[in-house]
Amino acid sequence: MIILVAYASVEGQTAKIATHIAEKAESAGHEVILVNLAEPGFAIPGRFDGVILCGPIHMGAYPNTLIRFIQNWKSALVEVPVALVTVSLAILSDYSEGHEEAMSYPEKMIRETGWTPDVQYHAAGALKYLEYDFFKRWIMRRISGSQGGPIDTSQDYEFTDWAALDGFTTDFLAFAAKKAA
Repeated sequence: MIILVAYASVEGQTAKIATHIAEKAESAGHEVILVNLAEPGFAIPGRFDGVILCGPIHMGAYPNTLIRFIQNWKSALVEVPVALVTVSLAILSDYSEGHEEAMSYPEKMIRETGWTPDVQYHAAGALKYLEYDFFKRWIMRRISGSQGGPIDTSQDYEFTDWAALDGFTTDFLAFAAKKAA
């Protein structure tokens, strides 16, 4: 199968997740095209047997590049199996409101674009304290602390469950193969 893995990334963790998915699909014998949606002049080359879209949540929303891609290619996306991977820290919340909010991000995007993915997956992202400016580091430390998360800003924290992501990728590839048959 030919699989498109397209992503929008803000701090780099979503790019890392998309690359991991692409490598997992390639190791399973599939041809993969990995695309950063922020690259200028991007267009879908040819036909795919499946698409995996990856996008982070920042300030309660997906990046505009991901939303525009979905709006522009909606008619092509409904013709193949598509998964949406949402990357956020809120998915880790022990508080029901925070967790429910994280689970609602795809529904907001669906209402905005009029497009629904076949499969959804929520991946935990990373706290990149070392990359944040003073203000963002202060805000993220307060948010993390209020959720019982790490507050030591002298290091970064990665929360992505790579084994679960591999399981999702394997399941989606099987789903796409079944649809293609």
